[in-house]
Amino acid sequence: MTEKFKVLFWMQDFKTARTTDASPDPKDNTTARPLRQTLARHTGSSSPASFLPMWTNWGLHLSMAPDKQLDLAQTALKHWANWAHYVAQGCPTEAEARPTPIPKTDRRFHGEGWEKPPFAAMAQGFLLAEDYWDKVTSDIPGLDPSHDRALTFLTRQVLDAVAPSNFVATNPDVLARTIETGGMNLHHGFSRFVQDQQDQDRKTGNAQVGAEVATAPGHVVFRNHLIELIQYAPTTETVHPEPILIVPAWIMKYYILDLSPDNSLVRYLTDQGFTVFMISWRNPDAADADLGMQDYLDQGPRAAIDYISSVTDAAKIHTTGYCLGGTLLSITAATMARDDDDRLASMTLLAAQTDFSEPGELSLFINESQVSFLEDIMQAQGYLDADQMMSAFQMMRSNDLFWSQMVRKYLLGEDDAPMNELMAWNADTTRMPARMHSEYLRHMFLNNDLAAGRYHVEGDPVSLRDIRIPVFGVGTETDHIAPWQSVFKIHQLAHADVTFALTNGGHNAGVISEPGHKRRHFRIHTTRDVDKALSPDDWITAATLEDGSWWPAWAAWLADLSGPRSAPPKMAKSLAPAPGTYVMME
Repeated sequence: MTEKFKVLFWMQDFKTARTTDASPDPKDNTTARPLRQTLARHTGSSSPASFLPMWTNWGLHLSMAPDKQLDLAQTALKHWANWAHYVAQGCPTEAEARPTPIPKTDRRFHGEGWEKPPFAAMAQGFLLAEDYWDKVTSDIPGLDPSHDRALTFLTRQVLDAVAPSNFVATNPDVLARTIETGGMNLHHGFSRFVQDQQDQDRKTGNAQVGAEVATAPGHVVFRNHLIELIQYAPTTETVHPEPILIVPAWIMKYYILDLSPDNSLVRYLTDQGFTVFMISWRNPDAADADLGMQDYLDQGPRAAIDYISSVTDAAKIHTTGYCLGGTLLSITAATMARDDDDRLASMTLLAAQTDFSEPGELSLFINESQVSFLEDIMQAQGYLDADQMMSAFQMMRSNDLFWSQMVRKYLLGEDDAPMNELMAWNADTTRMPARMHSEYLRHMFLNNDLAAGRYHVEGDPVSLRDIRIPVFGVGTETDHIAPWQSVFKIHQLAHADVTFALTNGGHNAGVISEPGHKRRHFRIHTTRDVDKALSPDDWITAATLEDGSWWPAWAAWLADLSGPRSAPPKMAKSLAPAPGTYVMME
């Protein structure tokens, strides 16, 4: 629990950040701050200078709003009276008799045990407290909107930590299991906790790679310090002349797009008659601390495009970027447009942001003070560790990704369910070099330089407005990392025809949406460059709702932009069989 609260205070609102100069050199000893590094380690990279002003701002504005204070007092009195009446009636099970309904998406208080006193009273009291504190931290006159959102989110995380479902004595399911097993569930849970602490720093990778996942046949055909480029073997007698380059995020292992044979995006594309190349990023360590965004651009998509052009003789190349890889791909496309390089046939962005003015809940928790503290940590270790990143993502869905797992593993004493391929991939984490991550946070999150036309490549600015190739964008309805409304902003940035698909699911599951996947649907609509701009709400109205996977619609879009099919290009000289060596680095 302590580590989770450290994460909460690592991330704070960044909306008040101002444009700053280039990020400091993480290898420059003149900027070494051992005192701050020590403090950051003990606070989980949390900057007190960022945390305290938020509470002060809230307290001052609330003290100057007697009408809000009166409203809160009336709310507290109403909640107390309703709860007391509910308890006095014996906690009836009828939904209309409860002071507040239990949300269907909140699985903490579902079950027969929570319908009986005293546990029903505890659950209702907690839900009423959540509602009250939401009101306490929201809609304060004059409060900075970013502080409003951050404080509301932070308060909800604190409340989630003290929910009655998290403790043995106040969780009827845990008590019943304890009686049933004679306390062995708690013994087993404590053993699991000790083992997890011992295993916390052990990185074992994913033993399934190359055997059960990342199995699409192909070869590593190009390698530099940062990437291995995989060319996949054709599965059709003829292919379109334009190959597809996929640029995954370097925060993840590439095989999210080549999981099991049944849900591999790579296999699907080759089966549709495309020649597919995939970037596999190196897992950096402390020796790579000085690698920056320019290195990732030069050794990543730019190097891959140059190689593909030379070995396939393709006049045009389709490009696809996923998450951070899409952001880097958009920089690549803008740079090529600036330099009159017309080798790109199209650009597809999968849950990838290009405008970071509204990047979702992560935006609430990064400001100059926090980034500076994070740089101190990275200066000492040379990279950002995967656990430091994953904890932040977990807190955005703390009930589902953290507290419910803690209850299941340590209180109920349940064994882990068999790990599916997506769970195994998620556990196969990577690191990020200090310089690159500092530059990414500053240029994108803090300053939004790319969307504003201030981002420089090789000394000159690039503009997304120079992109005039067709764009296909994909957003997912429940994405907590790259909200679809933020991904949608490519409409206003590129000078291009944009086909946008909004699919159900989250950041990963919405993208890995193979044909035949149950309960899938998506909306799709094309906005021409000459059309009037649509807001996200207007786009929803204009878009066509379709059942099933969005993959066939994308494949058809790619085919329409491709030339007639002919014999596949020869496979380039193999450096290693797929999945390569970089994906195995721990």
